[in-house]
Amino acid sequence: MAGFALVPSLLPQLSQRWSLSATEGGWLGGIFFLGYILAVPILVSLTDRIDARRIYLACAALSGLALAGFALLADSFAAALGWWWLAGLGLAGTYMPGLKALTDRLPVAAQSRGTAFYTATFGVGAGLSYLWIGLSQVLLPWPWLFAVAAACAALSVLLVWQAISPRPSPTPVKARRGRWQEVVRDRRALAFCGGYFGHNWELFGFRAWLVAYLTWTDARSLDSWTTMPGLIAALATFLAVPASILGNEGAHRWGRQRWLQSVMPLSCALALVVGFSGSLPSHWLIPLILVYAVSMNLDSAALTAGLLTETPPDRRGTTLALYSSIGFAGGFIGPVAFGVALDAFGRSSHSGWTAGFVTLATGVGVGRWAIGKIDQPATGKAAS
Repeated sequence: MAGFALVPSLLPQLSQRWSLSATEGGWLGGIFFLGYILAVPILVSLTDRIDARRIYLACAALSGLALAGFALLADSFAAALGWWWLAGLGLAGTYMPGLKALTDRLPVAAQSRGTAFYTATFGVGAGLSYLWIGLSQVLLPWPWLFAVAAACAALSVLLVWQAISPRPSPTPVKARRGRWQEVVRDRRALAFCGGYFGHNWELFGFRAWLVAYLTWTDARSLDSWTTMPGLIAALATFLAVPASILGNEGAHRWGRQRWLQSVMPLSCALALVVGFSGSLPSHWLIPLILVYAVSMNLDSAALTAGLLTETPPDRRGTTLALYSSIGFAGGFIGPVAFGVALDAFGRSSHSGWTAGFVTLATGVGVGRWAIGKIDQPATGKAAS
């Protein structure tokens, strides 16, 4: 995860270097997740047939290659798109396959909380990525930052190779086509997928543009709160960790569906509040942004754990593949929609940034609508 925040953190610098519009900046931020969604159906569904550890190792190595390629060969917007897309493909083979490798090695009673802690480490990695890049970009040219992240990806290969023991490949119970049909006909699984789509639309749209937003805020009125936007972005990302874990505990205590149908509208409302509060002094705006960052992560682990605990083990990998594909499609749409709104309403104006945050509220609103479909009676023999 060391390289995860490279493009979001360096977006102001790269936009200036290659004269990018806000829409192009959104594409550069979102292309990472396009690579993810194109690869994840194949890679994650394969974990129903082969040990997920093997997929993780191969794709962590691919991530390192993509980051090294960006460092050495990304001399234009088009080249950057290609290498960042490949890095997203590498994430497709590490994030959910890593979760599958973990749950395959845990007793059933520990899988829900194990999932919550695992998904929370996504926030740890992303937060550390914002932090080290924010501190280092004043000392190192941007290609060196990509090179350091490539070395970290290589280190992750060594760590997993040494620390995680291989296990026998699972025996496939049904043909791959049959498993996909069962998953697609499971209405509850589709509702969780739709919720994850809205969650990622909001989350990754926010993360892709947060540093740029804070840079714009700082240029508008110099303030000690915004002089190091990377640190604020890191803090906002770190807050995802306790928020995600506590969100899953809240789902255990008050009921998963009730919890999700409460926290997602809260996040939607806070997105609008932040969007219309751009003229506030920074000492009010930054805490508001951090509260919003907490709210948008209260549903993350609750969604993923809910999907896993309600899916039979023999088709869990295929279900995770669909969940990741639909969810990270939102991760692609979020940054692009934000960038299009900026171009449409003015990148240098309050109205442009307000419109960007409205797109985030729209995303989580779609997720809340999808989760509401759990209320409807399930149909089909595979529905649960």
